[in-house]
Amino acid sequence: MLRSTLLWLSRRRAMLQFVTRRSLPRAFARRFVAGETLDDAAAAVRAVNARGLSATLDLLGESVTSSAEAVAARDQVLRVVDRIVADGVNANVSVKLTQLGLDLDPGVCRANMVAILERAAPSRLFVRVDMEGSPYTERTLRLFREHLHPRFGDLVGVVIQSMLRRSDRDVEDLIRMGARVRLVKGAYAESHQIAYPEKRDVDAAFARQAERLLDAGCCPAIATHDERLIAAAKRHVRERGYGPDRFEFQLLYGVRRDLQERLRAEGYRVRVYIPFGTHWYPYLMRRLAERPANPPSRGA
Repeated sequence: MLRSTLLWLSRRRAMLQFVTRRSLPRAFARRFVAGETLDDAAAAVRAVNARGLSATLDLLGESVTSSAEAVAARDQVLRVVDRIVADGVNANVSVKLTQLGLDLDPGVCRANMVAILERAAPSRLFVRVDMEGSPYTERTLRLFREHLHPRFGDLVGVVIQSMLRRSDRDVEDLIRMGARVRLVKGAYAESHQIAYPEKRDVDAAFARQAERLLDAGCCPAIATHDERLIAAAKRHVRERGYGPDRFEFQLLYGVRRDLQERLRAEGYRVRVYIPFGTHWYPYLMRRLAERPANPPSRGA
């Protein structure tokens, strides 16, 4: 019930406007969000790199309501790309397609995404297309399959949510393409017809899909704080004799710093997902909805 309520609140624009103007919620959000400015994000990346970890930067924002907003978001992401290159840090970029106009016009969204990839490509900077709620799954994958991956290859990747019933099929399709996949459980409220309602089924799907991606060898990102699933992935890698450069673990900023450090000390590649920006409220609500499984730490 609490999780459903938090996810419902994450979609309420009136709550967004109310909460983001108040200092206490903003201070709490700093546990999970690097800050509101690109300078804040750049500082967080440097701190993460200093600990021997890599990063991915996510400019928070989704579901823009005009082409002008989509273009503004594109330009902000271009500045993120430029800053990563200029600073010479170990980081890449994650982008949501609704932030670039997917709800408004697929052509506008595609053009904005291509502009970002064209800016990143000369520096071999990787860009990940984030996954959103299930109404966007097919549209996101279609754009990735038909336009982005054929042109930019391993410089662009996508995300699969193991909670969705369709994801086994999607994983197989992406493996055949040689696509780079980040595997997550999923943080959006979905119907039982679309997603597994029971945690055990989501966990089983995640473990199954992680093994397929690890075997395929397309540099997957195993993104979870669930230590049982992390242990299962490590066991599979060990049994198959795969090297640590075959994949990476990805963990959220502000969640389980101890786990980040332990995996790094064990020789695994670890990337920290660092969100930033003024549109932090929906992201924060989704993270709070996950807290029973992902207790926060005191740092990033």
